[in-house]
Amino acid sequence: MEGAETIWSYTGCIQERAILISSDSITVKTFLCIFSHDSGKQEEIKEFLVYVRRSKFNTISMEKIKVIITGATGMVGEGVLYECLQHADVEKVLVITRNPTGYSNSKLTEIIHSNFLDISSLAESIKGYNACYFCLGVTSLGKNEAEYTELTYTLTTNFAATLSMCNPDMTFCYVSGAGTDSSEKGRNMWARVKGKTENYLMKLPFKKVYNFRPAGIIPFLPLKPSQTYYKSYKFLKWLLLFMKTVAPNYVINLKDIAAAMINSSLIGYDKNILEVKDIRVLAKANQLYRRK
Repeated sequence: MEGAETIWSYTGCIQERAILISSDSITVKTFLCIFSHDSGKQEEIKEFLVYVRRSKFNTISMEKIKVIITGATGMVGEGVLYECLQHADVEKVLVITRNPTGYSNSKLTEIIHSNFLDISSLAESIKGYNACYFCLGVTSLGKNEAEYTELTYTLTTNFAATLSMCNPDMTFCYVSGAGTDSSEKGRNMWARVKGKTENYLMKLPFKKVYNFRPAGIIPFLPLKPSQTYYKSYKFLKWLLLFMKTVAPNYVINLKDIAAAMINSSLIGYDKNILEVKDIRVLAKANQLYRRK
């Protein structure tokens, strides 16, 4: 592995490996992985080293995350919020929401804000955060292109532009969708609008932008009547579980989406657009490292 050095030290049955990664485009980073000789982790370590050699994970950070979450009352956002509150490497969570989440946690702060098209009044409150997981979104059903564009493209980009000015050292994760049209010229209205949104976000002065494109999502928390999936999931659950078996690249667990978002801030990834298979790879990284 070019530009890499491996350092070994032994303490009893614990083996510590610190990998210092550097290249022309990557600042020197330190990754510490602790595992036991008899823990059966050898294959996982080999797998991790393959990932490192392929430079999939390129922004390894020992800093804890201070994250902003939107859409936390929706299915995806609530799942991401729940996982962030449980994660040892997430130090602080700020939820910007129209309605209270119902969660109480020492890490959690909520700001009730009705107009997501303009968050300039929150400029002081949103400073000092290094990650944003933007899970807010609406369905295109029943909306014309102008309506959907305002609620998807305009709302998201206005929010993100203000955020980037306050936190240029931030990793921004946007929940897009499988089938999004990066060319902005396809026949599907929603796909064009999502593609336009992704393209704009990648031009903003964030440290890094990741566009997540999940397809079918399997939740892990009980769904609420206010969430879009509430009525349809009981009919779709069997199909999603079946599809996960026969077509795994079209279905993903919500826990994997949440884990991948957190790991995108801690570890990074070599692509700006993450399809289901990429989300799954990045989610798995949390099994391959631990903070000392």
